[in-house]
Amino acid sequence: MVLQKSPERAVLWGYGPEGAQVSVSLVGPTKQQASPVTVRKGIWRVSLDPVDAGGPYNVTAASVQSSAVTLKDILFGDVWLCGGQSNMYFKTSQIFNASEELALAAKYPHVRTFMVALKLSEAELTDLIKVERPWSVPTARGLANFSAVCWLFGRYMYENLKYPIGLVESCWGGTPVEAWSSSRALQRCGLESVTDSPQEENSVLWNAMIHPLVNMTLKGAIWYQGEANADYHQDKYNCSFPAMIDDWRMAFHQGSGSQTAEDFPFGFVQLSTYKKGSVDDGFPNIRWHQTADTGFVPNTRMRRTFMAVAMDLPDETSPYHTIHPRDKQDVAYRLTLGARAVAYNEKEVPFLGPFPNQILSTQIYVNVTYDQEVSVTPSKDIFEICCSAIRAPCGPKSLWVPAPIMQWNSTAVQLSASMCPPPADVAALRYAWRDWPCDFKACAIYSSSRILPAPPFIINRYSIKGKVWKSY
Repeated sequence: MVLQKSPERAVLWGYGPEGAQVSVSLVGPTKQQASPVTVRKGIWRVSLDPVDAGGPYNVTAASVQSSAVTLKDILFGDVWLCGGQSNMYFKTSQIFNASEELALAAKYPHVRTFMVALKLSEAELTDLIKVERPWSVPTARGLANFSAVCWLFGRYMYENLKYPIGLVESCWGGTPVEAWSSSRALQRCGLESVTDSPQEENSVLWNAMIHPLVNMTLKGAIWYQGEANADYHQDKYNCSFPAMIDDWRMAFHQGSGSQTAEDFPFGFVQLSTYKKGSVDDGFPNIRWHQTADTGFVPNTRMRRTFMAVAMDLPDETSPYHTIHPRDKQDVAYRLTLGARAVAYNEKEVPFLGPFPNQILSTQIYVNVTYDQEVSVTPSKDIFEICCSAIRAPCGPKSLWVPAPIMQWNSTAVQLSASMCPPPADVAALRYAWRDWPCDFKACAIYSSSRILPAPPFIINRYSIKGKVWKSY
């Protein structure tokens, strides 16, 4: 396995007869002997002294009252938890170039994987009901059924960090955020369970598949979920998702004896695509709500988070249906850029796509200035304006018309406002506000390197917050 390296302390725990004394020793490049601990309520727990990245180590837990147990070939590095629904569950054997990726497995013996089995519980559990895949050194056969996004993220991070990575997969297809959230988190958002599907019931996956892990010392988590909430409590996701993140952070911090950071880095994938030509606002709304209605992260409501924009990675011919695009390499790579910047504090690592910092509007045009240099491809309809004769915020049911890109420079685009019928004014602007906004890597606005797509946004001229919009 991989345990969390210094400066944090790795936490080890186990089970034994009540009142028994358990001693834990670590033998490898360095040695340590933890003070004996007592089994209480059937569980013992030890926090090791900090251990630098590397290994291998053997760890032995011994009790006078029973036999000793030794775990071998343990490495210290960074441990990441991978959660969500089917796009996180999506297997490495299903992605583009899967055979080439699986053939590389043996070259990464220091990236180790663990997979939680799909189980439910009505109450919080202290132990997993079942382990689908115990801690393993990667092989082509073993990785075939492991999360592609989780594996690729770990492999890319290993190539950058050059020390061991531990990956814990705990995800289930078709599940809403409510199933992965504790009752505490859901109460914050006024959510009650109203579903007939067992794996969609409130907290049942938190109880069985996350809570048993909270003693672990983690570096961070990555998440790919939201599709199930496109039509289930959609309007609450701007509360339920940030609340889940906050609650996981609190639970892992407390469960690990303060070793997992109380604001551990949390990365997520913004929803990709589903139905080409769809006019349903479900996916656009969830993308927006994934950022707590800000458009980008980190932000004041979602600190120490990072996001991989994926709406420009559709897969029209996916044999696993369009909701499951096979390009998980770009998804994972974009996540690693965010992790490097947010989790590892690497300077000069671009991880945010372009976002407007000023909008100027007249009766004739809308001028959008971005917070960085941009690469622009003309589009007649990826930008839309809301036309309104009253000074009020626009919503999905308002009159939205295309705003073609007329001209641009290195940091700004000029859009036509001519499709607003007089006496209406431009009251809001939105970008890529549809389920399937563009073809593969062919959205209108990217970073100057064309690596990072601009995220979707909706900005109201007459909103009470923000001073982005200026009128002339």
